[in-house]
Order: sequence, then C-alpha cells, then structure tokens
Amino acid sequence: MPWQDASCKDEPRARRKVQGRLDRSRSTSPSPVRICLAFLILLAGCASGSPDADAGFRKDGSLDFLRPDGSLIHSIDIEIAEDEASRQRGLMERRQMTLGEGMLFIFAAPDSLRFWMANTPIPLDIMFLAADSSIVNIARRTRPLSRENILSEGLAQYVVEVRGGFSDRFGIDDSVLVRWRRAK
Repeated sequence: MPWQDASCKDEPRARRKVQGRLDRSRSTSPSPVRICLAFLILLAGCASGSPDADAGFRKDGSLDFLRPDGSLIHSIDIEIAEDEASRQRGLMERRQMTLGEGMLFIFAAPDSLRFWMANTPIPLDIMFLAADSSIVNIARRTRPLSRENILSEGLAQYVVEVRGGFSDRFGIDDSVLVRWRRAK
C-alpha cells in the first residue's frame, strides 16, 4: 500500500495549490483592464445623453391649481408638450425640477392614457386631467427610471407632471381644478 500512502501525502499539497489559485482569482482589486473598461462605459454614457437633457426649463405658459370655490392654491410655470415628439420626450433625462415648474401634455381628444418613467431620473407626480380640466387621478411619487405603466383611471385629455411630492405638499386631490394659459 505504499502507492495509497504517497497519494494521500500529496493530496493536501495539491489542494493547497488549487486553493491558492482560487484565492488569487477572487481578488477584490480591479485590474487595469477593468478600470479602463469602466471608464470607457462611463464616458460613453455621458456622451449618449439626449441633447435636451438638462437643457433647462422652457416657459411656455403657466398653470393654476384652484380650489372648488375658485381660489388659488398654487401656480407653476409650464412647458407644453403638444406634438408627438415632445410628448414622447416629456421630462426624460431631466435631473432637477423646482416646485414652481411642470409640464403640460395636451392630447387631441380624451382617451385612456398611459405614461411611464423610463429615462426619467427624478420622481414625479403625474396628474391626469379630463377635458374640463378636472383631475381624473394622480399617480404620486412615481418610481424613477421605471418601465411600469402609469394609467389614467378614466378618459383624460391633459396630463400635468410636477416634482414628486408636489400634490401632497399643496393638498392637490381630485376636487382641485386646473387652469392654464400660454405665455405671450
């Protein structure tokens, strides 16, 4: 049985060699190749941003939130998205928005509408409005960068997007009316 004794003696040494190779392969320090790859990916991501990303707010009009008695709750400046391209772009890539800014989406006729937050890195409150500018429903503090559908709960012709938390802060609910006008 000398053969078995020899293999048994060499086995722990062989296991140590294999274990040493495994430990080196699990190293937590990044290789220069990985660092370069990460830098190139980051650089490509910065270069691929849309030209309108963080281009700044463009005031196309203003919008008032009104109590049922007609008294003013709060006013905001709005960008208006009324063609297909501007509605699809919406607030994508915007990284900041004040409580005094929003976007109004205008559709040709009332319909069941669906929005999503893909490529929108900030949470929004999305308000679906009927043709008479009453609030159909509000999606509060939507999840940034989500592809989840956000639906109107009835027919809507307008949509207002404001910074997440806006509705709670100003007490906006479905009893509130909206009035908007274009800038001159």
